[in-house]
Amino acid sequence: MKDQVYSWRISAQKKAELENEARREGTSLAQLLEQITADWLQEQRMSRNGDEPEQARIRKRAEAAIGSLAGGDPHRASRASQRVREIIKSKHER
Repeated sequence: MKDQVYSWRISAQKKAELENEARREGTSLAQLLEQITADWLQEQRMSRNGDEPEQARIRKRAEAAIGSLAGGDPHRASRASQRVREIIKSKHER
């Protein structure tokens, strides 16, 4: 839903060119400007996706939130349920 108004000054020539382009495409000037801005915003998002510093910053923030497991036991997963039972049992014995 379009409920916001934004205005700016442009040259008469630029306005005429935009109006002519809208007419040529069979659309209104407002619809043409909506499409132009949508395309530009999408292009900006896509270019940032390839921006390595931006990606590195995102990865760093994600790693801090996710955390990591480190351990030297390669069989930890296969013994996980046994270990969980031991922990629960020890807590209930207290």
